[in-house]
Amino acid sequence: MNLANKITITRILIIPLFIISLLSNFPYSQYIAAFIFILAASTDSMDGYIARKRNEITNLGKFLDPLADKLLITSALVVLVEMGRISSIVAIIIISREFIVTGFRVVAASKGIVIAASWLGKIKTIVQIVAIVSILLDNFPFQLIGFSFDTISLYLATIITILSGIDYIYKNRKLLKENA
Repeated sequence: MNLANKITITRILIIPLFIISLLSNFPYSQYIAAFIFILAASTDSMDGYIARKRNEITNLGKFLDPLADKLLITSALVVLVEMGRISSIVAIIIISREFIVTGFRVVAASKGIVIAASWLGKIKTIVQIVAIVSILLDNFPFQLIGFSFDTISLYLATIITILSGIDYIYKNRKLLKENA
């Protein structure tokens, strides 16, 4: 197993640590959870970079990398809903988009087509990560000046998620027509 895949698997394996930290009541547990989330999220671009640089792109990596991203974001959203920190509607919208995109990728893969991530999808992921981190950090440092960066970034993430989903469906609509 190559280094990039090991990094991706590590990202998946630390998700339970993130969840446990977030749901624990020990001192600074929320900040520890935020650190773990940031660490996990930062490995996303690292594993892809390493795989490309070393020319070690594998089918396992192509499968695990987006899975790890979806597990990390989905885990954070579900736990934040459970904690009453975000609306379930926001979580449902974001998670639903991921199911839709995954469905398109499965159909495409069955036809031997690989659908690359779009620039809007990459922006979506970054904005989602920023929103989640700002919520995990209780809007620090913006709370000091009374600016609701966490709320604004979460709704921006939701809007970009919707737009990237629409863009994804539109660009790949031929897959739907071929299977109708």
